[in-house]
Amino acid sequence: MATLIRTLADHSDDVNCCAFSSSCLATCSLDKTIRVYSLSNFTELPYSPLEGHAYAVHCCCFSPSGRLLASCSTDGTTALWDSRDGRRLAVLEQPGASPVRVCRFSPEPTCLLAGAADGSVVLWNVQSLKLYRSGKVKGGSLMACAFSPNGNFFVTGSSSGDLTIWDDKMRCLYNEKAHDLGVTCCDISSHPVSDSENGFKYFQMASCGQDNQIKLWLILFADFVGVQLKYKCTLNGHSAPVLACAFSCDGQMIVSGSVDKCVRIYESSTGKTLHTLSQHTRYVTTCAFAPHSPLLATGSMDKTVHIWQVDLKQPCAGDTIANESKVAVEDWSEDDVSAWLCAQDLSDFVGLFKMNNIDGKELLNLTKESLANELKIESLGLRSKVLQKIEELRMTMISVSVPDEFLCPITRELMNDPVIATDGYSYEREAMENWISNRRSSPMTNLPLHSLMLTPNRTLKMAISRWIETQQK
Repeated sequence: MATLIRTLADHSDDVNCCAFSSSCLATCSLDKTIRVYSLSNFTELPYSPLEGHAYAVHCCCFSPSGRLLASCSTDGTTALWDSRDGRRLAVLEQPGASPVRVCRFSPEPTCLLAGAADGSVVLWNVQSLKLYRSGKVKGGSLMACAFSPNGNFFVTGSSSGDLTIWDDKMRCLYNEKAHDLGVTCCDISSHPVSDSENGFKYFQMASCGQDNQIKLWLILFADFVGVQLKYKCTLNGHSAPVLACAFSCDGQMIVSGSVDKCVRIYESSTGKTLHTLSQHTRYVTTCAFAPHSPLLATGSMDKTVHIWQVDLKQPCAGDTIANESKVAVEDWSEDDVSAWLCAQDLSDFVGLFKMNNIDGKELLNLTKESLANELKIESLGLRSKVLQKIEELRMTMISVSVPDEFLCPITRELMNDPVIATDGYSYEREAMENWISNRRSSPMTNLPLHSLMLTPNRTLKMAISRWIETQQK
């Protein structure tokens, strides 16, 4: 559930960015100002608005402690402000005086990154207020940046469509053509999602672009073995360029804003759309989750910032147990089964199941014959509905530990009809057919496909079938 709880309409022009600290919300605009609000009641702080930029303010961000606020502008500068009283502490001039499009503090509070329209990337030391390192992307403007959780690496995105990984010494370590028409935003979750074979942590990264897409990546940051970037999947739903994306603090959700005027919230582990919010009347340019509260801010060219209360889905008892393991489902009591029936809109069967002492183990063993002959459910339609829900329950249990090679790289779902493309990778047939109907590149490598031929992968299909059988025993 996502509930609109407040609309801020103080800016006189397009809202370009919004950012949270633990106690404040900052917004910036084409109107040259930065506004700061208290999270306790969303009233504007006495020192707001912050003024001093000569032209549009494109981005704003808080330091890890929340005591510093940075803003960057078309005027070629990045400003540092004291978030406690609004004092401007410094004006950092970009080399070449190019318009600064994005700024971001490192998790290490002494470092601030600023990226500009000429492709220049600058790391500032915020204690000495001196330029620490500088570099430049190959072609295009720098439009996006995000730091690794430890601050030793960062990623930039450019209008040429490249994602580039750098270390803190400004050495370019990796480059990936990610979005054909340009990257608009990127973000890295601070929560690891898996371990590599060498014990290093993978993190999720999201990027979005002018191609209407949000892509999820697995990224490995390691000082000794270098970095790795692996494409995970594409989140669909937007019908126009996606201008902003961000992870929730716990890494469980991703929010995006688009030229289609919509905000979409996804479950990061599955890519499932949780909410679509369409209250903005013009392009959605920015979105951000609060770090320590269930708040979401979205800003738009309609000059407003919407504040949302985002509630995580509260699973029923059955959902919770099902998501833990198959053994836990087998241990369900009759009351757990009753809770699951109610959650599946099958509450009419609670009495019948209790009368027949159906617990978790019995539930998993139900068949069409036992539903008809033992439980005496006469309606074929009702029997089919119950069986369908039981099968969904089994598949939910399976999906928790499904081997990665059994998942389609496009949908990240268990494959039913795997096919091999000419790039050597296997995909779900329907997903790959939809993919190549719109483009002729590999979903995994982004390189051109020499042929659109899809060959059935019968060996993989048999392996998946055998694996499912073993999970259901």
